[in-house]
Amino acid sequence: MKKSDEFSIVYKVANKWHCEGAVVFYKMSDEKKVGFTAGKKVGNAVLRNRAKRRLRAIFAQTEQRLKDGIYVFVAKEGLKNMDYKQLRSSLLWSFKRLECFR
Repeated sequence: MKKSDEFSIVYKVANKWHCEGAVVFYKMSDEKKVGFTAGKKVGNAVLRNRAKRRLRAIFAQTEQRLKDGIYVFVAKEGLKNMDYKQLRSSLLWSFKRLECFR
């Protein structure tokens, strides 16, 4: 996902779950789409890109187990202080709570 209006629609109608490092939005759909964002509260450009890269890596590892739909990940400020293992377990819990697993 790249267009702002796509993100806006997901923010309005999708189910969301707040975890320690991110907010996960999930909307059921026939195809699988994903978007990653990180605001300026996360840090400078280097830290924002690192946060999105870590979220992308975790999504890529678990993508096969997830249902089709639209996923949006919004990085939180606390993500930069979390280690990878802790962030992964937090996101897996979010997927479970949003009933995204097949």
